[in-house]
Amino acid sequence: MAELIYKQIIADLKQKIFDQEFPDMKLPDERTLSSQYNVSRSSIKRALNRMASDGIIFKKRGSGTFINPLYLKNESVFNYEEGSNLGVTDNFKMNGQSPKIKVLSFEVERPSEELQRDLFLEPEDFVYKIVRLRLFDDEPFMIETGYIPIKILPKLTEQTIKSSIFNYMQDEYNQSVTKSFLSVFAEPSTPKDQELLRLKPNEPTGIMEGVFFLDNGTPFEYSHMRFHYKYLKFNSFVSVSQ
Repeated sequence: MAELIYKQIIADLKQKIFDQEFPDMKLPDERTLSSQYNVSRSSIKRALNRMASDGIIFKKRGSGTFINPLYLKNESVFNYEEGSNLGVTDNFKMNGQSPKIKVLSFEVERPSEELQRDLFLEPEDFVYKIVRLRLFDDEPFMIETGYIPIKILPKLTEQTIKSSIFNYMQDEYNQSVTKSFLSVFAEPSTPKDQELLRLKPNEPTGIMEGVFFLDNGTPFEYSHMRFHYKYLKFNSFVSVSQ
């Protein structure tokens, strides 16, 4: 419960920051926040420490806690929270909106040698091949091709993949996708990218690909995501030790 409370506080404070509810760029003190959220100061302190480590806020000794203006300027559509379900539906947001899903294809096939290696499969282990287009309103931003072993989700249906597969896994099997190993790069857009993502022939495609793991360590999905380049943006906050 304590884990959930501090994450809820972070999510609410982030929303208030982007709603410009702190025009002076300064957060209330811990005592005030504790009263506002009706939680202990330890929960507030944990939330603020996490936000500070992520570069969202900074603490100035003797003056208070302030919002990092660079965070506001460079906020990404990717908002992964440590230990949370890593699904696109929950963690990719723009202006508070989660992406819509359009299913392009849903097939069953034998795994390639590469998939056998990445998902620890045998040649006879079939996989679902799921291709979906992600959109904010009617604006496409990502083509997502995922491969999931049938033995992990034997009852997956086309209706299910019209929403979050990761949430379905959590709801039906009480297992979350909480770890990933991803590579991020760019390459020239293909004619298919240009058609689906509304790219010009001279515009690139951002790529994010890798393996997502269940919280018990089982490889769950190999995913290849092709982005409209303007949405492929990541932020990092680095502390330098002297």
